[in-house]
Amino acid sequence: MAITAAQVKELRESTGAGMMDAKKALVETDGDMEAAVDWLRTKGLAKAAKKSGRTAAEGLVAVAVNGSVGVAVEVNSETDFVAKNAEFQTMVKDIAEAALGVADVDALKSADVNGKPVSELITDKIATIGENMSVRRMAKIEADTVVTYVHNAAADGLGKIGVLVGLKGGDEAFGKQVAMHIAAANPQGLDEASLDPAVVEKEKQIQIDIAKESGKPDNIIENMIKGRMKKFIAESTLLGQAFVVNPDLTVEKAAKEAGAEITGFVRLEVGEGIEKETEDFAAEVAKAMQG
Repeated sequence: MAITAAQVKELRESTGAGMMDAKKALVETDGDMEAAVDWLRTKGLAKAAKKSGRTAAEGLVAVAVNGSVGVAVEVNSETDFVAKNAEFQTMVKDIAEAALGVADVDALKSADVNGKPVSELITDKIATIGENMSVRRMAKIEADTVVTYVHNAAADGLGKIGVLVGLKGGDEAFGKQVAMHIAAANPQGLDEASLDPAVVEKEKQIQIDIAKESGKPDNIIENMIKGRMKKFIAESTLLGQAFVVNPDLTVEKAAKEAGAEITGFVRLEVGEGIEKETEDFAAEVAKAMQG
């Protein structure tokens, strides 16, 4: 019986098995979907599907550089305990190295690592380690010099926050200071032009509403809004922020003094933007005791 790509896709999505495993299961069961699921379960290859509904909000960010290209990749797990697992850490490092050769996270999931697509590698690790995992996102920059920094490092190039800084001129020591600043200050963009216009407009509307509540004349209100928006943009952009190493200087002025131009940056933090499930400790213990 001919096995279609649609059947393979359906089985993969319902079980979390790898593509080749799903195809083999269908071949072995003559295309019977239910029997194929059972076949995968008996081989231990459908275990990942049982984990797929659980929130993976922990994990690691890995950074890697090759010449003028730098990449940061976030790989999530359910618990911080797994993030400390040497097997998991090796996998995340390998995925980051593979990311250097692709354009985006979708391409990364198909990239080869040790003879397997990353998506299948993840599925295998879910089955062996027993937690839901995912390659959530990646970001790349290209520059004359790319400097990396990881905060709360679990191993070399792995941590809870990963930063890349692109420089033209300057030196690595200055780049490292900027990277540490980015980790701490979390700027939303390099400069005003790189900020999300919707975010800027929302803040402006908030400031307009606040200013109107003051009851001051329109000309005073206009100046209030201009001043507050100028402050908002300075605090939100890397170049406008006060440099943590020397708060008397903005990052932009510090870069000029160092003979450097900051051309771009990336900051990824584990679990950023993921809504984590909360459960009180007693309930968690009770659930564990119930198996």
